[in-house]
Amino acid sequence: MKLSTKSSAYKPRAAKWFPIVLLWLLVLAVWQVGAWIYGPEVVPGVAETWRGAKELMEDGSLAKDIGVSFYRVLVGWSLGSLIAIPVGLIIGRVSPIRAIAEPFLNFIRFIPPIAFITLFLVWFGIGEQSKIALILYATLFIVMMNTLTGVLALEEDKVRSARSMGASEWQILLHVVIPATTPYMFTGIRIAMGTSYMAIIGAEMMAANEGVGFLIWNSRLFFRTDWIFVGLISLGLMGFITDRAVGWLGHKLLRRYGVVISSGARR
Repeated sequence: MKLSTKSSAYKPRAAKWFPIVLLWLLVLAVWQVGAWIYGPEVVPGVAETWRGAKELMEDGSLAKDIGVSFYRVLVGWSLGSLIAIPVGLIIGRVSPIRAIAEPFLNFIRFIPPIAFITLFLVWFGIGEQSKIALILYATLFIVMMNTLTGVLALEEDKVRSARSMGASEWQILLHVVIPATTPYMFTGIRIAMGTSYMAIIGAEMMAANEGVGFLIWNSRLFFRTDWIFVGLISLGLMGFITDRAVGWLGHKLLRRYGVVISSGARR
């Protein structure tokens, strides 16, 4: 009986992982077929990409570029989120401010971060400040608009109930508004993470001498498409790991506020 119980417990796991493994095998197969059709100069195969990755790992440049890009994303994304959340709460709760700020937000949020690269280089220089400022901009409006949406979605009856029980505006903010808005904040933070990676790659391609974006852009000079593929795969892995880490933290710290994340991020 114990053996049958164990085997039945493994079946759901196998059924869950089998489609995922099959999908990745299919992706690798299509990739390799593309390499055979177009040649390694245009589409490097799995083996060629792995050899390119080994070259970059052996001289330490891959780890350095990943570390630099991750540092820029983490700093800009964290600063943008820390600024956006309180500003979004203020705009959402104070009607006169919202009447002025909302049209401006709906105008400027449609200007993509990549459009500001040249201006940010002029304003902040070619150092780290311009890259971090660009990521901060990419994060700011996404998190702010999600926070604002959460505040506006709050049922007014909850606020009236808290006020009728003698709660101050500060207590209403802490114990009613913020808990109800937390799922929206968290969603904005996760979406902004993806936008931050897109912004930093554009910045590193145009004005940087290190980072994954620089690796991808610089590889074209040597016609090293295998290095380009290594950079693309590194970006995907960086984003995947970061998103899962943020999701895991959200599950552990914000479960009580009704934050819902995918099952994969909870493991």
